[in-house]
Amino acid sequence: MKPELGKAYAAAVLNAVIVGLSFLFLKIALVDASPLDTLAHRFTFSIIAVVILVLLRIIKINMSWKHILRIMPLGILYPALFFGFQSFGLLHATSSEGGILMALVPIFTVFLASLFLKERTNWGQKLSILLSVAGVMFILIMQGASIQFDHLTGLFLLLLSVLSLAGYSVLARPLAKQYKPMDMTCMMLGIGFVVFNLAAIIPHLANGTMHEFFIPLKQPKFLLSIIYLGVLSSLVTAFLSNYALSKLEAYKMSVFGNLGTIITIASGVIFLNEPLYSYHWIGAVMILAGVIGTNILGRTTRQKNESSKPVSSAR
Repeated sequence: MKPELGKAYAAAVLNAVIVGLSFLFLKIALVDASPLDTLAHRFTFSIIAVVILVLLRIIKINMSWKHILRIMPLGILYPALFFGFQSFGLLHATSSEGGILMALVPIFTVFLASLFLKERTNWGQKLSILLSVAGVMFILIMQGASIQFDHLTGLFLLLLSVLSLAGYSVLARPLAKQYKPMDMTCMMLGIGFVVFNLAAIIPHLANGTMHEFFIPLKQPKFLLSIIYLGVLSSLVTAFLSNYALSKLEAYKMSVFGNLGTIITIASGVIFLNEPLYSYHWIGAVMILAGVIGTNILGRTTRQKNESSKPVSSAR
């Protein structure tokens, strides 16, 4: 394996770990603030982190208005539309329904990547992706999750959230080859900062409850959680995802998202003393096998194709 490819896989795994742990911190944050206020604070802290890194000259952002306009649709898809549709969708649907639909992201990504990027998958990869998705769904169903079709509004919004994330993976793939991952990341976070602060602050101003927007920041647990969500689970994960997508096909990157389910379960067992059942192990094995199969089978096929090509003579 090439070193750059190894770094991309490491970035994808680390991204899944951070995202998986984010659900633990999100639960803590939502005790003190609404979902919309939490999103506003989350992206405020991510932008604060970016400003600090720029002032310390740890990172350098160099973008023209032309580049900003080209990357802007990416930031609209993720985080703006993704989190927006997800937040309002969960008001009309259950979190388990959201989890089931989120597991479908790799399937939508495969379809969109084949349509717009001409990425091709063999049958082994397709079955591996389905195995990974089935692993997530198996765990959720065994936990009692189900789809209630009287939640159509919520399900539709959650489906739009899933499509937004799949669309981000597909759109980010070509852009990641043209722009630095950090430039793309800062643009995405900037859009999230503007969109969610406006969405949170305007209702507070209209209702005369602006003071309530800042009250959660006085709670140490909320502050710790929002720092994790803003810095690690927004800034760092966006960078890792953009970097991985500059090296890996969109469908390969998307299937790593299901690893987050394993991390979420592990964090619940370790930190919240939640029970661990046999179906967790079975689902985890299915997810891991699916992720490995999607990437290994693809590499094997590509290597065979390359080895079958005739070697041109030197001129």
